[in-house]
Amino acid sequence: MNTEPRFSAPEILQSIAGAGRALLRRQRGDGHWVFELEADATIPAEYVLLEHYMDRITPDRQAKIGVYLRRIQGEHGGWPMFHAGAFDLSASVKAYCALKAIGDDPQAPHMIRARQAILDHGGAERANVFTRIQLTLFGAIPWRGVPVMPVEVMYLPKWFFFNIWAMSYWARTCVVPLLVLQALHPRARNPQGLSFDEIFRNSPEDICDWIRGPYRSRWGVAFKYIDTFLRVTEPVLSKIARGKAIAKAVAFVDERLNGEDGLGAIYPAMAYALMMYDVLGYPRDDPRCITIWKAIDKLLVENEDEIYCQPCVSPVWDTSLSGHAMIEACRSGGVDAQKDLDAACDWLVARQVTEVRGDWAETRPDLRPGGWAFQYRNDHYPDVDDTAVVAMLLHRNGRPEHAEAVEKARGWIVGMQSRNGGWGAFDADNDREFLNHIPFSDHGALLDPPTADVTGRCVSLLAQLGREEDRSVIDRALTYLRAEQEPDGSWYGRWGTNYIYGTWSVLCALNAAGVPHDDAMVRRAVNWLISIQRADGGWGEDERSYDVGCYVENAESLPSQTSWAMLGLMAVGQADHPAVLKGAAYLQSSQGAQGEWQERAYNAVGFPRVFYLKYHGYRLFFPLFALSRFHNLQRSNSRQVKFGF
Repeated sequence: MNTEPRFSAPEILQSIAGAGRALLRRQRGDGHWVFELEADATIPAEYVLLEHYMDRITPDRQAKIGVYLRRIQGEHGGWPMFHAGAFDLSASVKAYCALKAIGDDPQAPHMIRARQAILDHGGAERANVFTRIQLTLFGAIPWRGVPVMPVEVMYLPKWFFFNIWAMSYWARTCVVPLLVLQALHPRARNPQGLSFDEIFRNSPEDICDWIRGPYRSRWGVAFKYIDTFLRVTEPVLSKIARGKAIAKAVAFVDERLNGEDGLGAIYPAMAYALMMYDVLGYPRDDPRCITIWKAIDKLLVENEDEIYCQPCVSPVWDTSLSGHAMIEACRSGGVDAQKDLDAACDWLVARQVTEVRGDWAETRPDLRPGGWAFQYRNDHYPDVDDTAVVAMLLHRNGRPEHAEAVEKARGWIVGMQSRNGGWGAFDADNDREFLNHIPFSDHGALLDPPTADVTGRCVSLLAQLGREEDRSVIDRALTYLRAEQEPDGSWYGRWGTNYIYGTWSVLCALNAAGVPHDDAMVRRAVNWLISIQRADGGWGEDERSYDVGCYVENAESLPSQTSWAMLGLMAVGQADHPAVLKGAAYLQSSQGAQGEWQERAYNAVGFPRVFYLKYHGYRLFFPLFALSRFHNLQRSNSRQVKFGF
């Protein structure tokens, strides 16, 4: 009996209809979608410590965060950076401190296990810089335990090798308020008198090697000497220009507070801004402080008896990707949702940033704004990736009243191309790689350089729009992408896990740009995707691929990653390949009764090797997108994907 997967239009349409209903159930009344965005233990733990820092403790809320933190504790005793991941020292230190603050007995079995795991991995003294800053604020370690970052950095010009504009947006919005904290050395109010001596191997006062190798390059050694020099000269600087530098930092934050969406629309920046105002003596009822707390409260997710804090929210990203899934599903006939799709597009258009010249203008001063942010509002920091995905959706949906928004987005995208032909996420030419070796950047994510996945999305947009004047822009990007291909045929995925995500993103772009499907670059990528398909027909990649620098198979197939692989293969003429049919069969068989899919693994990344993410919407809209496209191509004569995405 033939057991090979086959195409059955009625069966596929049934899956599409179920998935479409499931996604529509989650659409908000004003047309947008937003799903949970979960990180690791770090952000909820930092939230707990912030409440203790400010003496604004909410016992019921903290108790529920405690339930969450205990649930995600690993079998190794500590906390991982992603589901079923290895022990991570910094996440474990923060989680342990938070649980102790919540009131967990240090002699409770789970606390003993955590403490022993921390000590076995070098103790809290070996945690990363941002963790040591948290400990410093509570007086657990001296200020010499963190790298020197003088607030006078605010005066460094753009031509200088290091300045705030040379950092990524996420680093910039965190570092500026941190500069004030490091200048003034505040101490947490800490009403419970918390101490964390038990998770240090050595007395913090006796430790002399807070900043030590092995360094990632000789730059690290050089910057260590600079740090030593600054420790001697910083007191002199404080007598010359410290007050004005602090005022400059405060003005930077004031301008970008961003209402109830928060500074940078990311939790760490909001928390540091709140602490900055506090150390400067701003009262609790200052409108800025009240607004920041409201912004932070909006990041909290409460599920039954648990609460966790998101690093940010993702409504523009979720809405645009849901829209792409819906427009493909509507074309299949399995979903009737044109009005819902139009409502989503209207919601997106209303959030285009057209008036504010954000931080990106520091390198592109003559460029007109026209991007979209990732969050509800973050006007100083529109996102190239979101902008490309939103503009492709609006263009494909085809409503004349949205044409101007698409044109503004196109102009902004073209202007944001970096000198090497690629695109970063938020800034252009943000690629001074040596800065990732300063002691403060032990996480190695200080920059926002061009990446293959974002570049692929920009090529997809420009190729879909088909303007002849953009051809040279596309050609430069294709040269960049060709150079970025890995030896095995894949592409690195900076913002999604990982090589599957990057390869899907680029294959869509190559098809849209007219690169022949028999081009050697395309063939190698196709062969690679087929070679890593799992026995059940799905695809699944583990976050560990960021650690080892090559593909690592996940313990199970994931609906989101299976969809990416299918979409990538279908984009370059492989809709009839058995691998695609097997992928579709896997998605059909793993779909739940309510039309939804489940996945436990994390599927994205904030900072590789440091901070990972789980987009809860990926398991819903990507399978709908892939199955709808599969159906549409199988029913077509050409088997050709005619859109950029």
